Amino acid sequence: MSSQHRPRRVQAVTTRNATFQRWQTLLSNRTKRNRAGEMVVQGVRAITLALDSDLEVRAVLATRSEPRSRWADEALASAEQAGAECYLVSAELMQELGEKEHDAPELLLVVAIPPDDLSRLVTPRDALYVALDRPSSPGNIGSIVRSVDALGGNGVIVTGHAADPYDPKALRASTGSTIMTPTVRAPSVPPVLDWVARTRAAGVDIQVVGTDEGASRDVWDVDLTRPTLIVTGNEHSGMSAAWREACDVLTRIPMGGHASSLNAANATAVILYEAARQRRG
Repeated sequence: MSSQHRPRRVQAVTTRNATFQRWQTLLSNRTKRNRAGEMVVQGVRAITLALDSDLEVRAVLATRSEPRSRWADEALASAEQAGAECYLVSAELMQELGEKEHDAPELLLVVAIPPDDLSRLVTPRDALYVALDRPSSPGNIGSIVRSVDALGGNGVIVTGHAADPYDPKALRASTGSTIMTPTVRAPSVPPVLDWVARTRAAGVDIQVVGTDEGASRDVWDVDLTRPTLIVTGNEHSGMSAAWREACDVLTRIPMGGHASSLNAANATAVILYEAARQRRG
């Protein structure tokens, strides 16, 4: 009998046992989360997208309460059919895992973290990517992934010593977009530049466009209809010297008022919107 149709034993978790502590670790401990290669997916939209994706759903956690919503029943059945282990968890413990102040979520998923392999990034002729240089805020990462998804981008690369895109704060900020938008972590700039070189050799002449408030070219004066990798620097120190040297173009967002710059998430969204505007003619 295949694993998709084999009846599965439903396990109950009502105390802070080793299983519960492992789930807590996936939420709070980056090192152990990445060692396990698993993340906790929270929220109706993110769970629905995860179940429709090609990611491996390893466990489904359901609150021990009845009746469930139709969505929860269908999602639970879908997760079980996909081979996920099923756990019934007390409402108190689910509230902790869902990181909610009042209500326990009906469902949570434990999903395999996809590999950090740049070959996961597809390279169409109108490719549009964002590279984040040492981002320190998981919320900013999630917001940028959401903007890439919403504005027609193909993926996100997180480089250097950075916050984790699979941190719960990042996943929540992305509202599920991290599930559907390829997000790859690279330890430094050179592996990304090697990928750029391979992409160019394959016939996709991708340009590297850096964002810098001191640049001389306004964003609407840069041809973003070309295959483009947008580089967003660290929230506090901007782009590293390695990324700055790698850029083909440096561009700025013209500012009014008293602010000298936008935060990383907002600035990236503005440039992605300009790319989408140009591409729609």
